[in-house]
Amino acid sequence: MIQTVIFDLDGVIIDSEPVHFRLEKKMFEELQIEVSSEEHNSFVGMSSENMWKKIVTQHKLSYQVEALVQKKYALYIDDLINTPDLYPIPHVVELIKELYKNNFKLLIASSSPLEVIDAVIEKFVLSNYFIGIVSGTQFTHSKPHPEIFLSAANLANSKLHECVVIEDSENGVTAAKAAGMKCIGFVNPNSGNQNLNKADVIIESFEKVDANFIRSL
Repeated sequence: MIQTVIFDLDGVIIDSEPVHFRLEKKMFEELQIEVSSEEHNSFVGMSSENMWKKIVTQHKLSYQVEALVQKKYALYIDDLINTPDLYPIPHVVELIKELYKNNFKLLIASSSPLEVIDAVIEKFVLSNYFIGIVSGTQFTHSKPHPEIFLSAANLANSKLHECVVIEDSENGVTAAKAAGMKCIGFVNPNSGNQNLNKADVIIESFEKVDANFIRSL
């Protein structure tokens, strides 16, 4: 039976992909490179470090990856703090609270740095509901590698078959299934054209997702 629910952050708890896309496009323009929509969408769910490594290599840039990562997240944190109309994905907060009341172990496993994850859950007053946070920046491999989810299961002291991951990206779904976990694929139109077919179930809204839905997986 499912006892542990692992949430992705961007595109699942906060509809931040449009913000990321906007800030990254601004940086691409400053770097004077052309990144196609298809290439840009392929980075959804990937850590910023791995994304910029690929861009630096593919576009033969002389910039240091770490400098680009830090610039992007400085822009994002500033945007997060100063933009009042950033809200959680509809009905996801209600789901988090209900699962918490029903004694599920809840974690966040995101490719974003810890300071970004902390800023989001503080903005939405969600920190009390999660027993752990795992950042993709802590690991050698990024999604679609399962390392981040294996670490989350270990942190929760949960067996892999007791865990379900909620993801909005192809990279995230692939990582969850590679970890041997159940996966709910959330269709977020703002996350680009993501292939979620490997997920055990695909949803377009959290409105009808509750504790019983999770237990039935």
